[in-house]
Amino acid sequence: MVQRAYRYRFYPDAEQEQLLRRTLGCTRLVYNKALAARTEGWYERKERIGYTQTSSMLTQWKKQEGLKFLNEVSSVALQQALRHLQKAFANFWANRSRYPRFKKKSNGGSAEFTRSAFKWANGQLKLAKTKNPLNIVWSRPIPQGCVPTTVTLKLEPSNRWFVTFLVDDSTVSALASQSK
Repeated sequence: MVQRAYRYRFYPDAEQEQLLRRTLGCTRLVYNKALAARTEGWYERKERIGYTQTSSMLTQWKKQEGLKFLNEVSSVALQQALRHLQKAFANFWANRSRYPRFKKKSNGGSAEFTRSAFKWANGQLKLAKTKNPLNIVWSRPIPQGCVPTTVTLKLEPSNRWFVTFLVDDSTVSALASQSK
């Protein structure tokens, strides 16, 4: 089975947009705080801080008075931000990329949701903590029988919203390896 991504434009209503912008801001904040903690740990104590430690930090951040707003958004998106940071560090330590950089608000932002944070039924997507399904412009259909495993929301700097569905597509077979 092959994984494929399908990207669509969507138009959130005012309530959804407020929640989604808050979610993007919180994922950026968590990513940047974890990156700062990992950088400080390495340069001050030569300690490699991993996903497990940053996940524990996230739990503590949610309890702090000034960061209680982190509880208002889906925790799945926040955890995914920490997983992305872990992957960025794994790539850095394996010399496949440069040191991870801090996320900027001017770049828009993105948030990833796994199956536990969204509902997919009858071609409608409903995210955790939202009341209504997203207003998606279906430019092409997702193949029959394909169910999204991951949903990524992206706000581009031009203020356009996009949703990307990652599906296990059984209609496509993987290329056979050719031996010489």
